[in-house]
Amino acid sequence: MKSKPLSYTALIKHAPHLLIFGFLMTFSSSLGQTFFIGAFGPSIQNEFKLSHSEWGSIYMIGTVLSAACLPWTGQLIDRFKLKNYTFFVFFGLCASGLFISIVPIAWLLIPVIFCLRQSGQGLTSHIAVTTMAKYFSINRGKSIAIASLGYAVGESFLPLLVVLAISIFSWRQTYGITTGLLFLIFFPLVMWLLSKSSKDGLKNADENIATYKKESETVKSWTRREMLRHWRFYLIMPAVIAPSFIGTALFFHHLTLADAKGWSAIWITGSYWVYAVGSVTASLFFGPLIDRISAVKAVPLFLIPKIAALLIIWNFSNPYWAWPYLLLLGLNVGMMYTGITALWAELYGPKHLGSIRSFVVAITVLASALGPPCMGFLIDGNISIEMICFIFASYCTGAAVLIKIGLANVKPQ
Repeated sequence: MKSKPLSYTALIKHAPHLLIFGFLMTFSSSLGQTFFIGAFGPSIQNEFKLSHSEWGSIYMIGTVLSAACLPWTGQLIDRFKLKNYTFFVFFGLCASGLFISIVPIAWLLIPVIFCLRQSGQGLTSHIAVTTMAKYFSINRGKSIAIASLGYAVGESFLPLLVVLAISIFSWRQTYGITTGLLFLIFFPLVMWLLSKSSKDGLKNADENIATYKKESETVKSWTRREMLRHWRFYLIMPAVIAPSFIGTALFFHHLTLADAKGWSAIWITGSYWVYAVGSVTASLFFGPLIDRISAVKAVPLFLIPKIAALLIIWNFSNPYWAWPYLLLLGLNVGMMYTGITALWAELYGPKHLGSIRSFVVAITVLASALGPPCMGFLIDGNISIEMICFIFASYCTGAAVLIKIGLANVKPQ
């Protein structure tokens, strides 16, 4: 008899260690996420005398190199023990944070950004979400939603804390202190949680111990090559890369955007809690929706809030419009975090999910690399923030139509 999806409360009671592990991994990935690095941007630009386009290009090169490695480094999660893989990735994340806090010259920012993006945005996030998608089946949507709350918590208050800390300490000291806390507190904690999860039985995450094996054996699991040979993938991807390209560009240049709209840096970063509210709300709502109607049916809706947010910047300048703008961005990201990995699992099965997701993440990381320099070049070319956001909104509209077509009449696995 097929088990029914659990409520959030029952799910947390059933697999607390694995879910908290996922949450802490997504939160820890903040060290290499754009919203965190972007808060250091003006200080780094001032110290190394970099223009918007130069800093954006450095960020792009480091991120592109990270994207190039992800299809290989990400698929290792399918081959090695999760505990060993997590240890090396998290250690690399801490080493990367130390690296940027002592970087002496501008050209070394390229390998610094590469290390941060590879270990943080790339692999730490990859471990969290892939683990949830692999070891939960009937509760996949809710488990990814719970783990994804770590993104929202980091995005909500870390940028403001960074801005305040830099005003008291230097940007280097701020990055160093953050890395130290990550190494001394979070590193041992995530390893302990994973050990507890292993003892409880990783494959016992759902209602019975046979769930993972049964799904792996009975569900048709596509290889990466099979996925790339099918036309559907190419209709889905324009929508999948939109949040990475556009969201990264906006957060990377948020202080510049705020200045153009007449908003203070403290106002925009201090309003990130609204973004977090949107992200958390969307994740918690979207998870059960996916478990109920499937990601195939739910995911085509996820770009609507992004389009609305961009149109707000196109039309309005009052500081209070920052709140609905950030709320809508948060809704989009919360829906994306919860829905996209669940979509890959439904379309292509769980067996090769690490390989498939790492390839997709590489593409989205590449998109996130292109976003900041593209927006930087437009800003340096005197294109207004309003016009940039209108262009972004037009792209999202087209991408939303394509993913709707691509997922029409698809039966989820």
